[in-house]
Amino acid sequence: MYEGAIQDLIDELGRLPGVGPKSAQRIAFHILSADPADVNRLAGALRKVKELVRFCTTCFNVAESDQCRVCRDTRRTNEVLCVVEEPKDVVAIERTGEFRGRYHVLGGAINPLEGVGPDNLKIRELLIRLGTGEVKELILATDPNTEGEATATYLGLLVKPMGIAVTRLASGLPVGGDLEYADEITLGRAFEGRRAI
Repeated sequence: MYEGAIQDLIDELGRLPGVGPKSAQRIAFHILSADPADVNRLAGALRKVKELVRFCTTCFNVAESDQCRVCRDTRRTNEVLCVVEEPKDVVAIERTGEFRGRYHVLGGAINPLEGVGPDNLKIRELLIRLGTGEVKELILATDPNTEGEATATYLGLLVKPMGIAVTRLASGLPVGGDLEYADEITLGRAFEGRRAI
C-alpha cells in the first residue's frame, strides 16, 4: 500500500502477536510523527532487550543473569514448584502475593495442531528438577483451555508415579461475575471446586 521504509515498518509491526494491519499502520504513523528522542529510546529498548535478556538456567523465566530474581530469592521454599506456560504467567501469579515457592516455565503448551509436542517444551528439564527429591508438591498452573488442560493431564500422568503431590489451580467464576453469563465449563468447574464456608 505504501512504499519504502514506512511499508517495511508496517509489515514488521504486523508480524507482532495481536497487532493486525490497521494497528500496525497506526503504530507506524505514530512512530513517524513522534519526537526523534522517543523513537531512539524505543529502538534502544528493543536492542537492549535482545542483548541482555535471556532465560533462567533453572526455571526458564526471563532473566538478565544466569538465574532470575525468583530463583535467586533464598526466602522461597523449594518444596513447592508451580508449572506455568510462559514468563508472563509468573508475573500474574507474583502479583497475587500468595505464592512463595519456585516456578518452572514450560515455554508453551502441548498443541498438536500447531506442531507443539512434549519434546518442544521444557518437560525433560522439569523431570530432572523433580528427580532431586526436594519438591513435595507440583502445582499445574497451565491455562484453562484445551492446550493447557492437555498439558496438565500429560504432566500429571508423568509425575504421579514419582510420589509427588500434583495439584491444579482451581478455576471457576470471577469475582463480580453473573451466573447467567458463565459458560458451562466454567460453571461446572466452579461446582467441582466448591468449598465449605
